[in-house]
Amino acid sequence: MTAADQPASESEVFVLNRTFDASPDLLWAVLTEAQHIGQWFGPAGTKLIVKSLDFKPGGVFLYGMAMPGGITMWGKWVFRDIDAPRSLSYVVSFCTEDGVPVRHPMAPLWPLEVLAVQTLAQTADGKTLLASRSWPINATAEERAVFTAGHASMQMGFGGTFTQLDAYLATLKV
Repeated sequence: MTAADQPASESEVFVLNRTFDASPDLLWAVLTEAQHIGQWFGPAGTKLIVKSLDFKPGGVFLYGMAMPGGITMWGKWVFRDIDAPRSLSYVVSFCTEDGVPVRHPMAPLWPLEVLAVQTLAQTADGKTLLASRSWPINATAEERAVFTAGHASMQMGFGGTFTQLDAYLATLKV
């Protein structure tokens, strides 16, 4: 990670930690394989469209979230570092269906790029702690402030997504 990729301050970093009842290997698979991601990722009530997933450094995950009203919001991740099954980092952007970065459709001052870093660690009871940290990169002070102001709503949104992940993991238990 370069100096330009560092957060301006720790207060702008969005942090979400969650323990899942799964091994690191299973959680890794569910986080990184298209057939799994499509089963749980995104806000409740949306259908995930996996357009492409090239899981390697420099590779892209291009996806759409089909909303109940018929609108599809597109996003992409550009993978940076992958250390299976321990950590991964990627740059997140809203985009067109063709992967061209665009502004957040409902928040025009949202940063164009957000760096996400996720680590997985097995707990003493055999579960896995997923620690997720994200912050704006290549962003103006105003965009950074908008991102920081959005932490509470992101906590709710990603909390709901992780609840769906919990439910999906439960279906994989034998």
